[in-house]
Amino acid sequence: MTSTILNSNVSLDTQSTRLLLVDDDASFRKLTARNFGRRGYEVQESGCGSDALGMIEKHDFEVVILDVSMPDMTGIEVLRHLDESNGDIEVIMLTGQTTVRTAVEAMKLGAIDYLVKPIEMDELIVVVEKAVKSGRLKREHRHLKAILQRSTPSFDMIGQSEAMHEVFRLIQRAGPTNKPILIQGESGTGKERVARALHQASLVADKPMVVINCAALSEHLLESELFGHEKGSFTGATAAKEGLFELADGGTLFIDEIGEMAGSLQAKMLRVLEDGSLRRVGSVKERKVNVRIISATNRDMQKEVDEGRFREDLFYRIDVMTLRVPPLRARADDIPNLIHHFAGEDWGITVQTLDAMKKYHWPGNVRQLINAIERAKILADDHTIHLKNLPPTISEAVSPSATQELATQELALQELALPNREGLVHQTETKPIHRDRLVTVLQQCEGNKARAARSLGISRRTLYRLLKKHGIAVDKTANRTTDHP
Repeated sequence: MTSTILNSNVSLDTQSTRLLLVDDDASFRKLTARNFGRRGYEVQESGCGSDALGMIEKHDFEVVILDVSMPDMTGIEVLRHLDESNGDIEVIMLTGQTTVRTAVEAMKLGAIDYLVKPIEMDELIVVVEKAVKSGRLKREHRHLKAILQRSTPSFDMIGQSEAMHEVFRLIQRAGPTNKPILIQGESGTGKERVARALHQASLVADKPMVVINCAALSEHLLESELFGHEKGSFTGATAAKEGLFELADGGTLFIDEIGEMAGSLQAKMLRVLEDGSLRRVGSVKERKVNVRIISATNRDMQKEVDEGRFREDLFYRIDVMTLRVPPLRARADDIPNLIHHFAGEDWGITVQTLDAMKKYHWPGNVRQLINAIERAKILADDHTIHLKNLPPTISEAVSPSATQELATQELALQELALPNREGLVHQTETKPIHRDRLVTVLQQCEGNKARAARSLGISRRTLYRLLKKHGIAVDKTANRTTDHP
């Protein structure tokens, strides 16, 4: 049963405030609903806990007035469900008789207050108004916090080049709009990372982001995954299943390789974008969803449209804004930082190897770079990546006639340390590090091995090897170096 009575005489802005009253006492519900309705609240009523939980799933209530003693489910059980699934609702507990234990349990589960019947209506009104204000303050705080996070984003992406700075700028501008975005870029450039950064910068960052790759599934399976299906709708459909549109409701759906989507699915996709409606496979029931769509492709989508492989109307729907991710060859300045990130702080790389990796054209982009680093780490003997540790396709492509010469030159040079936390690259030590210099630098760095390694332009692994070679023990607390006995 629902009663809605609006009145302009309200001290608190309650015109859009949804209040759910859960109590098995029908006369109490009627009296309470009338009083709050007169004050502008939109009141809905329920006489049992299970029914109340169903109503909460369908509607956004700001406050729930909840009786402890009910026949099918206690108020504490309902509160426990709310604590697990919906922490945004302010709950006020009511009971005919109270115990300290019950009150403490209710407060631990998130109830904002606990009142004992018989209840003075004026007192209940004051408590509800306090709950409304408390809930709105919490939501405002979260909103301001989200705005602050979006203004200073910490994307899980690496790049100091101009090309990547432009990507970051567009993410900050497009993220909060919640409009459909099309990400274009070659395979391996990190389009999914860009999509996650857009979601993180959006107004629904606290909601789910669901990912699907159109190229990985057949047309039939892709339809079932996106739109869901009913039991018995096809062979093997032993139970009804929600689709990804439904799972992403309120959040973001990232559709990778959208250019691979079959024409029949493009039509269903268009309808969702136009009015938020969909039907599960095998169902005639219309379902409504509110989803932000981010798509990605490595194809020229305008060409796909011109040649009739992709619907023009759908293209314009998903392409409100295009964000292009540059290939790795266009951001070679980012390669040292990428190596540092994916190899780890304890790994070094020689000058020639870094130079070769910066000159290589990287057709597989960042994904290929990661694989090359992992291979090199397996083959390296001393926590330092050498040219010989890279796949032949990379080392030979730099300069086929000079590959052997580069490998020979490496043996005569010291390692180049990877970028430090500030993103700086140390200079190469072109002369052998003698014992006296090693001791002097260690003393200047007060025995701090990490600082000494940075000062010498070598990796910590190399420093440890030199200490062992020269028989030097470092006593950091005494600020001195001694010979090993």
